[in-house]
Amino acid sequence: MRPQINRLPENAPKGFAGTAIDRTRPLRFRLDGRIVSGYAGDTVLSAALAAGIDTVGQHQNSPIGLTSWAHPAISHASLASDPQFALPMARTPAQDGAEFVTLGAERSRGMTRLFQPGRTLGLKLDAARPLTRPWRTIPGAADTSTDLLVIGGGVAGLSAALAGARVGLTVTLVEARGFLGGHSGLFGTQEGEDAPEESMARLSAEVEAAEAITVLAATQVFSIRPGLARAHRIETSPGTSRGRVIDIAAERIVIAAGALERLPIFAGNRLPGIAGCLDAYEMATRFGVWPGQRAIVATGSNPAYRLAMLASDAGIEIGRILDARPESTSRFIAFSRAYGIVQSPGTVVASAGTARSGGLLSVHTESRHGHTLVTDRLLVCGGWQPDLTLWHIAGGSSAWNADRCRLEAQGRLDSIALAGSAAGYFTRRGCIQSGADAIDQLLGRARRAVDDPIVDPVHETPDGPLAIASPVSEGAPTYLDAGIGLLQRPAEAARKRRFAFWRPARGGLTLLSEAPQPLAVNEVAAGVNLGLIPAEAAGIVAQERVASVPLSVQQELPDPGNWVPIKPTEIPAYLIGRYGPEARIVRIVPNEARILEPGALIFPNSDARHPDEAIGVVLRHDPAGAVGLVAARAATTDNPVTVREKGQIVRAQIAEQDT
Repeated sequence: MRPQINRLPENAPKGFAGTAIDRTRPLRFRLDGRIVSGYAGDTVLSAALAAGIDTVGQHQNSPIGLTSWAHPAISHASLASDPQFALPMARTPAQDGAEFVTLGAERSRGMTRLFQPGRTLGLKLDAARPLTRPWRTIPGAADTSTDLLVIGGGVAGLSAALAGARVGLTVTLVEARGFLGGHSGLFGTQEGEDAPEESMARLSAEVEAAEAITVLAATQVFSIRPGLARAHRIETSPGTSRGRVIDIAAERIVIAAGALERLPIFAGNRLPGIAGCLDAYEMATRFGVWPGQRAIVATGSNPAYRLAMLASDAGIEIGRILDARPESTSRFIAFSRAYGIVQSPGTVVASAGTARSGGLLSVHTESRHGHTLVTDRLLVCGGWQPDLTLWHIAGGSSAWNADRCRLEAQGRLDSIALAGSAAGYFTRRGCIQSGADAIDQLLGRARRAVDDPIVDPVHETPDGPLAIASPVSEGAPTYLDAGIGLLQRPAEAARKRRFAFWRPARGGLTLLSEAPQPLAVNEVAAGVNLGLIPAEAAGIVAQERVASVPLSVQQELPDPGNWVPIKPTEIPAYLIGRYGPEARIVRIVPNEARILEPGALIFPNSDARHPDEAIGVVLRHDPAGAVGLVAARAATTDNPVTVREKGQIVRAQIAEQDT
C-alpha cells in the first residue's frame, strides 16, 4: 500500500483518527494515472490529501491549495466525455480499482509537475472559471415530490425535518456530504447544553428512524425557486460512482445551509498548506487527515482556539495563535493558554509565502513587532457568513449588518424559510429551535421565540471584523474567498501611491463590478469590507450577482433562428422594477463569438462601470448571445451596448426585443 504521509494514527485522540474510514479495508485507485491509496469511507479528496497531494495547480504563476472548497470536478475515465457524470472530489467516495480523471482545466506538462510531481494535480487555472461544475448546466430529471424539503443536514436541518414529520408532512432531507450532524463539534458547548456530539447523534438517529423522512445524502442543491429545487446527486454502485441532476418538487422548503467560513485577506492566502479551520476540523475528525506536524492558527473567531487544543491533544505542535482582535477573552482562549500555546493578540497575517527551509510556509505578521514564522500549515478563520446563496437564487433579499459585519437575510418568501446559521442564529440551542420555528412559519402557526443566548462580551469576545492586511505589490496573489471563483483583490485597492504615469505592474481587476459572474456570498462580503461595494448596496449586489439565473428559466437552448423570450412571470422578483417599470426582454448579440454569462451587467457604453450605471442584466444563455432585461430607453433594435463579463468589456448590440 502506498504511503499516506498525512494520515493520523488510528489511536489519535479527540476523534482525530477519522470516524468515517475503516482502516481494515484498504483500497487503491488512480487519479489522472497516479496511484492513490486510502481506506473505505474516504472520499477522493480526503485520500488525495492523505497521500500528500495538496495543490490544484497554478493560477497566475502561483500555486493554489487543494481544499474542500477548491477542487476540480472529476469523472470515471470511461465517462469523462459526458458532463452529466461529472463528480466533485469532496463528495465522491474513493473506490478500489477505480480510475478517475480531472475535468475542466488543462493539465500542466512542464517544470511544475517535474519538480513537484507528488504534491500537485498540475492543472492550469488561468482560463476563465477553470474549476467549473459541469452538472450545473444540465436540466434536472423529475425525481420525487414531497410536502417538505429540508436543505442541510446539520442540527437545524435535522430539527426542521423532525418537526415537519411530527405534524404529518412527508419530508425529504438533502445533505451535500455523506453524513448527518453538521459541524457543531467545532463550536463546543454553552452552559445548559449537552455535548455537541450527543446532540448530533441523537437528532441523526431520530431522523433515520422516522418513516416519514427520506434522507438523500451526497446530494447538493444548487438552484431553487418556490416549489422546486435542483440538486446534484452522487449514486454509487460497485466499482463506479455517477452524478445525476434531479428536480425535487416540494410544497414547502427550509434552507438550513449553515454558515460559510471567511478567508482573511492577505497576500498568499490560498497557497498550499493554508486551510480554513472548519475544513481542517472535518478532514481530521471524519478522515484522520492532517498535513504536517506543526501549525499556526490565524483567527478573529473563538472556535479556532478549540481546534488548536484538539490538534494539540492529537500530537500536533501549535506554534502560535494569531488573533486579529487586540483584546479578546473566552473560555477557549483561557483553556488554550493553559495548554501553553503562545498567543499573539492584535496580530494580522501580512503575507504568506513558500519557506526556503524548515517547513512549507513562511508567515509574515503585521503588528507592532512583526515576525516571520515558519510552519507546515497555516489554519485561518476570518469569521462566519450565513450561507445565503440559495436564498438569493430563490429571490430572497438581504442587507448588510454593520455591527456583525455580514450579510443577513431580509423579508420572507412564500413557501420558503431559513433555519439555523443561515437564518443568522449563533448557538446550537438557537439553531435547533429555529428548525421547529421554520416549520411553524411555513404552516402559518403561532411562533415561539427562539432562545439564542449570546454570552456577555465581557466573558466571550464576539468575532472581530474580517482581518485585512495592507496591500503588497509583490508576492503571491490575494484572494477574496476560498472557493472556486479565484477572484483576487482588485488592483485599485492595492495602490499605495497615485501618479498620473503610474500603472499596475500586474494586470487584474480594478473594480469588483468587473469580476467573473456570479459572485460568491463571501466575495460580496469581502467587497464591502474592502470598500469596493457600498454597505447599503450589498444586498442588491448579492441578489444580482449571487443569484445568477433563476431555476425557472434553466432549459435547453432554442434554435438560433427562433429565440424564445423569457416570460415576464419568470423574471426574478428582485429584478422587477430594477431597470424601470417598462423594462424590456431583449436578445443581445456580441460583436465577437462568445457566450455571455447570466448575471453579467449591461451598460450603455464602455466608460460606465459602476453597477448603478447598468441599464440591464443578462438572464440566460442564447445560441447567438444572450437574453437580457434592459431599460426601455435602451431597448432599440441595433442599439450598441457593452456587457462587462468575466472581467472584460464585450461590445454587443440589441438584435431583437420581445413585443
